[in-house]
Amino acid sequence: MNIINIALIEFKRSFRDIRTLVFMLAFPIVLMLILGTALSNTFDKSIKIGKINVLYTEKNDKSFSAPFQNFIQEAKKQGIHFSKASESTEGKREVKQNQYDAYVEVTDQGIHFYGSERNSIQASMVEGMLTAFSDKYNLITVVAKEKPNQVNTVIASASVPSNYVKEISLNADKSPGSMDYYAIAMTTMIALYSAISASSLIRGERRRNTAIRLAIAPINKMEIFLGKILGGIGINFVCILLVMAFSRFVFGADWGSHLGMVVLILFTLVFLAVSFGLGLSYIIKTDQGMQTIVMIVLQLAAFFGGAYFRIENAKGFLKFIMNLSPLTWTRDALTKIIYNNDLTASLPAISLNIGISIVFLMVAITAFRKREGL
Repeated sequence: MNIINIALIEFKRSFRDIRTLVFMLAFPIVLMLILGTALSNTFDKSIKIGKINVLYTEKNDKSFSAPFQNFIQEAKKQGIHFSKASESTEGKREVKQNQYDAYVEVTDQGIHFYGSERNSIQASMVEGMLTAFSDKYNLITVVAKEKPNQVNTVIASASVPSNYVKEISLNADKSPGSMDYYAIAMTTMIALYSAISASSLIRGERRRNTAIRLAIAPINKMEIFLGKILGGIGINFVCILLVMAFSRFVFGADWGSHLGMVVLILFTLVFLAVSFGLGLSYIIKTDQGMQTIVMIVLQLAAFFGGAYFRIENAKGFLKFIMNLSPLTWTRDALTKIIYNNDLTASLPAISLNIGISIVFLMVAITAFRKREGL
């Protein structure tokens, strides 16, 4: 019961600290909004072709003109618009000046195509369609000369489908957008920042000169220690849940359908951060030195863990440094669970978080027992 009471006192004390609450709640939410909005284009991997403009001239006999005009009408349905050049217009120059995506000359000797190097994708699409059209026309012409009665059969078999472009994604159909990514990144980052308040769980009592009163109170030292840890984890975990809920219902971030597993991973990350901050408070003797080292470690973990911007295709030493950050393995696990429904991805993250937590917790317990007071 003493453990619960101490935890509740710690919870209420932290809740009344407006500065801590603003940092734990407002800071990640504002940063999430700024980064998620400003860097939204970096998460858009779709290629938007848009309208394709083609300039053309006809210098051919009338037998080819009718099929080519039919081709132009079909191409228009696919967003490819052909404009006939006037006699004074120089088609090649228009393409060089980026007025058109391609220029086509239709003559009795064939079709001459000139594509824009600036708009190579659009030009390649037009070239492919023209190649298919000319091959089909040549086939029908040959068959019409040799076996006129087979023309309709050839036309039916050589018909080209209306969808000239098919999009096939090599990535998962469901992938995080900018706001989804920074919802995970900011939530995990602020969970790791629990180490700041945790580093003052016991040391703060000594600064406030209340450590002696707790030491002489009829309460077991270990009960004080466990109550402090439970209260620190509780207040920080509540802040994480509030940030997570705000990102979900206000920003529309996707947290997937396995919320239980997501919350469990975030809880182990908070446990890791609290254990790290508490353990470091016993390893480093001075307040200034402790605060400096905690901030350096947290900033490096946030930077290389992709909290501020996504680091892709990292190799060598950079990849090694990234994998040292708890944000890296926690964010990877959350991403796989949310977007791939891969629940097994939680096992490495949970194991690492709990394993490292136990190490720092044992350091803190050993040092705590050796002290006469708190």
